[in-house]
Amino acid sequence: MGATTTDPIPLLTPYNMGKFKLSHRVVMAPLTRTRSYNNVPQPHAILYYSQRASQGGLLIAEATGVSDTAQGLPDTPGIWTKQQVEAWKPIVDAVHAKGAIFFCQIWHVGRVSNSSYQPNGQAPISSTDKAITSNDQQQFTAPRRLRTDEIPNIVNDFKLAARNAIEAGFDGVEIHGAHGYLLDQFMKDKVNDRTDEYGGSLENRCRFPLEVVEAVVNEIGAERVGIRLSPFAEFAESGDSNPNALGLYMVNALNKYNILYCHMVEPRIIVTFDPVETPHCLEPMRKAFNGTFMVAGGYNRQDGIKAIAENRADLVVYGRWFISNPDLPKRFALNAPLNKYNRETFYSSDPVIGYTDYPFLE
Repeated sequence: MGATTTDPIPLLTPYNMGKFKLSHRVVMAPLTRTRSYNNVPQPHAILYYSQRASQGGLLIAEATGVSDTAQGLPDTPGIWTKQQVEAWKPIVDAVHAKGAIFFCQIWHVGRVSNSSYQPNGQAPISSTDKAITSNDQQQFTAPRRLRTDEIPNIVNDFKLAARNAIEAGFDGVEIHGAHGYLLDQFMKDKVNDRTDEYGGSLENRCRFPLEVVEAVVNEIGAERVGIRLSPFAEFAESGDSNPNALGLYMVNALNKYNILYCHMVEPRIIVTFDPVETPHCLEPMRKAFNGTFMVAGGYNRQDGIKAIAENRADLVVYGRWFISNPDLPKRFALNAPLNKYNRETFYSSDPVIGYTDYPFLE
């Protein structure tokens, strides 16, 4: 018998991610939307996330600050205060009411910030005291290099944020180790110019991110922990001279902690988030990692089907298409046309326009 139209689409087949039973493999990416006024999640996020939740679907919440030094953009949510934890609860409840699984991405921006976002107008913290030089949108303040004895405090901030996420009802956390933010600033040799045990060798540069992983695993359990990595990306001037070695070192080290998943950004994604040609691929990291392997980076429906069919990933993460198509898994199932997204409203502060007003299929 040849294939019939009823044969399951690989992207829409069930998958067991640890104890979580997913009904399909279309994951909502963590997407900064700058609508959490004063760093507190807002009631309009209840509708936004629940619109995008499906039975057995996995959603990853937008990058959420672990402390008052973690911020670098307007109106991004946090999870370090009681008020923030309470504000997340109805959002998480609404996602769970739709039968979906919800992880919170916990985040520290490091030097991708300026003093106006920092407590008492202080300098942002980083692995280095080198400033980010170029950006049209944003002025960056030169960071202050973290002292060796301060690093355990930041590890503790991640640990407490993870505990708070579980208290808010999230199913787990994704540690943000990508895109030139604080953990990436330690991993990448084009940024990290330290001479202590957190700088120099690959092992030393990965020490802090792995201490964060260990602390979070010990706090909430490995079966609730994922991480996002982008060894190939050069966002915020955070590049590495040997991204293949960095990615492989990290996944092998992560295996020791038995974490639930690794969420990797494709090498083809450059600063504009648009795909480019590249000789690099995630295959070696996919093969080396023991847990669930998710990929992100400019995927469309056909790319996603192919990635699953060719066993290059277990799950495929979608960002922009999930912004404009709240019912994305259903549209993929039916091969229905997609709503176009409007970049102009990605980071605006309107609680409705470009946020909860994209139409569903009839």
